[in-house]
Amino acid sequence: MTAQLIDGKAIAQKVQNEVKEKVTARVAAGKSQPGLATVLVGERVDSATYIRMKQKACDNLGMNSFHRPLPEDVSQEELDKLIKELNADKKVNGILIQLPLPDHLDEERALQLVNIEKDVDGFSPINLGRLAQKGREPLFVPCTPYGCIYLLKEVGVEISGANAVVLGRSNIVGMPAALLLIKENATVTVVHSRTKNTPDIVRQADIIIAAIGKREFVRGDWIKPGAAVIDVGINEMPDSSKKRGYRLVGDVNFEEAKKVAGHITPVPGGVGPMTIAMLMANTLHAAEIQE
Repeated sequence: MTAQLIDGKAIAQKVQNEVKEKVTARVAAGKSQPGLATVLVGERVDSATYIRMKQKACDNLGMNSFHRPLPEDVSQEELDKLIKELNADKKVNGILIQLPLPDHLDEERALQLVNIEKDVDGFSPINLGRLAQKGREPLFVPCTPYGCIYLLKEVGVEISGANAVVLGRSNIVGMPAALLLIKENATVTVVHSRTKNTPDIVRQADIIIAAIGKREFVRGDWIKPGAAVIDVGINEMPDSSKKRGYRLVGDVNFEEAKKVAGHITPVPGGVGPMTIAMLMANTLHAAEIQE
């Protein structure tokens, strides 16, 4: 293996340790504990798992967590009412609406209702709009893209002046990641389902962020020698040797890519832990700006 493995678990733990120290000092100074409210509509197993992980992180860092589950058939009016209540609750510094929402609910409306100072997921149209504008800064950046950029900086990858390719254009990862890279003075190309000559475009990249949702889509011979590869994908690969019958792989063929890349994140253990770590950092920041 020639690539340096980017240890997302270790870097995320470092971030969480720093947050915990600040929370402890904050409480010792007589200030309030930061509080995160999570809203889960329905009983999706994966969403419920993510919520539990976020609650556990809050507990470990000395933060308050408030979980507000809602039934699958909740009305838009009832969801709106809950968000407004959480906006008004001074113990709640951050509000996280677990996505996706059921089809009958208006996701955009729900995200717009969240107070911008409590938008710790960074999905408010106002925060995303500020991210897209030169000379303006959002209060919060979406946690997964935030974690991707943090990883690159932590291992010393030079972003300014680099050619970067982002695979995927979702509002959750792809587009915010591209905007963050632009803010760091990279030259950015976004690859998506209508892009032509994708392998040729990826081969020009000094930095690759793969968030396209396709198992092992990026092949080793697409990668420029020495490039930094951040793999956001989490996909199931059938594997009879595993008790559950599958293993997790990313959007990049890791075995091929690690022989060419300069830096690479594993799946699991790369970007995933960073998402929660950055959420905790955002929640602390929310408490600080609400004082």
